[in-house]
Formats: sequence, C-alpha cells, structure tokens
Amino acid sequence: MELFASRRFRPGRASSRGIVLPMTPPNAAIDNRDTPDYDGTLRAIADRLASWEGPIVVVAHVDPDGDALGSALTVARALRALGKDVTLPMEVPDYLAFLVEDGETSAPLEALPEGTLLCVLDVADEARIAGAPTDGAAFVVNVDHHGTNARFGDLALVTPSAAATAILAKDLVDALPVAWTADLATPCLTGVLTDTGTFRNANTDARAFAVAQDLVAHGVDYAALSDRLQWRPPAYLKMLAEALATLRLPFGGRCAMAEVSLAAKARIGGAKDENDDVIDAIRYVEGSYVAVLLKQKEDAVKISVRSRPPVSAQAICVAMGGGGHVPAAGAKLEGSDLDAARARVEAEVGRELARHGLTPDA
Repeated sequence: MELFASRRFRPGRASSRGIVLPMTPPNAAIDNRDTPDYDGTLRAIADRLASWEGPIVVVAHVDPDGDALGSALTVARALRALGKDVTLPMEVPDYLAFLVEDGETSAPLEALPEGTLLCVLDVADEARIAGAPTDGAAFVVNVDHHGTNARFGDLALVTPSAAATAILAKDLVDALPVAWTADLATPCLTGVLTDTGTFRNANTDARAFAVAQDLVAHGVDYAALSDRLQWRPPAYLKMLAEALATLRLPFGGRCAMAEVSLAAKARIGGAKDENDDVIDAIRYVEGSYVAVLLKQKEDAVKISVRSRPPVSAQAICVAMGGGGHVPAAGAKLEGSDLDAARARVEAEVGRELARHGLTPDA
C-alpha cells in the first residue's frame, strides 16, 4: 500500500434494554474493574453488530484523539466490509486527517435514523459523546478502556487494563467475520501508538506490544505511520515555543506547568492545539511527577495532566469534574480566566502530591 500516495490512506445476546447504569458523579470513587466476562461480552457485541439489519452509527468522544478516531475508523471499516449501513459522524483533527478517506466521515447528526444501533467507542461519560445524540437509539454498545466509565448502554465492554480502546476494537474485529487488511490495521495501530505515547507511557504492557505485532503483520507500514503521526505545521511549532516560554516548576519542581493563551494564539495565527505535543514536551522535566497544560478557550480553560507513579492524573482531574486514566487525564474549567484556572489546578496538584508525601516540606 502506498502510504503517502495522497494525504489519506485508501481503505480497502447478553443483555436487554433497561440495564443502563447510573452515571458516576464527578467525585465518586474510580471503578477500575474490568468486564467480568470479557470473552462472552465481546462475542455478544460482535454477534449483535454482525446480525444488525438497520443503520449503525459509530461515535467517539468530543475532540477525538488518535485512539478515538483509530478505534472508530477500524470498527466502521470492518462493518462496512460486512455490508452494513454505517455512519461515522466526526470532526477529524487535521493531524489525523491523512487516515481518513473522502466521504468516510460525516457532519454531526441532529437525530438518529429509526432503528439505529449506536456504537460508542472510547467514551467514559455519555455527556462527552460527539457526533450524534443517544436519544432514539434502538440499541447502544459501549466499548471503552476508561476506569471512570459507568458501563452505560445495553452491552458494555469496559476494560481499564487495556492501554487503548483500539486494543478492544482489534479484539472486536477479530470476532467479526471479516478479513484483516492494512486499511483496517492502520487506524487500529494508530490508536495503540497514540495512547501509549509510541510505547513510552506507563500503560504500555505486553498486550499492547502483542496487538501491535499482529497489526503490523496485517500490512501496516510501521515506520511510515509512526513518522507521519509526528508531522506538524510550522505554526504549531511556533505555538509550542510560546507555551514552553511559560514553563513554571511549582512545588519544588515536582510539577511542570505551561499554558497556551488566547493572546499567544493570536500572535501566531493559524495554530491549533488539537494534540498533546505541548504536554508531552514538558512531562519529561527531570524531577517532576506531574505535568499540566492549560489551554485557554473563549469560554473555558482545558486542562491536560500527565503523571508518573505514585501520582494520579486521574485523581487530580476527577476533583475538577474531569476524568481519564491514572497516568493521563483531563478536565475543563468553565470561564476563560487563566489565573483562576491556574490557582485551581495548583491546589488540586498540591493535594495529590501531599497525599503521597511529595510536597517540598513533606
């Protein structure tokens, strides 16, 4: 397969309605149990998808990353290969657009077609589903790896021990009567690569390596894909420089914090902060346990947090109404006041550091 011939790749019953679980409150305890009957639930989801005669809508979370897009694209392509009527409503970030064929994604749906099976991937909280409403779905499938997932839907495959939802998507495609191709494997491997930080993050395990090995064996050009995922426009690098100029090291250097302000964006023009390059640049400050990036929006400040043991990024963000994983999480604070957001984040970081005896005076 010619990976860069263009800027895009060329594609080649366990429960019934009514078992929807209540949403987890923002400050509730985190539930890190895996799906008790993984194989049985996986088989039930695969059978349901393969036998579904009506439309299928595949969705992921707002501001999709590589795992959200990769998982959704893998499942959507597999279902289309089975002849299913599949819609993938998603706004694809520019840095991942090379993965998507023209016409593969659509604009957000205001309403679901009658008789729709809604397949939700990589979404811990129903409120973060993007692209389509949940109301009106005839059946809801929930496949995810976030520990804060409330197991919503009719069938839920939630496995926090998986490094990426793409790993679950790989198992799901394995269970479907469809042959693997490079066009299925490439977005799937993208999800694994991005959520493990190209196998550098703490969630990287033997399972992630084994899945990657299988996907490469299905024809993925690993070197070309991993290189392409690092491409960035010049304006983005200028924004990275602006952010690094704001670097602060509170708590005696145990925290590395930077920000991207609206003023910085205006000075550069044309830069988008749709990926995690900035926080990945500061997370390796020597002696730090936590990295925090504040991204100022017109009406809110988005918070990205990364941590290394024993500190939990998840605990910090859940305290601010957000969520995610223990080593990587995020939150959104309403209002565009950077000073107020910075103070709130520092307070939560301080509490988490103190919990582990890592504050300078501990």
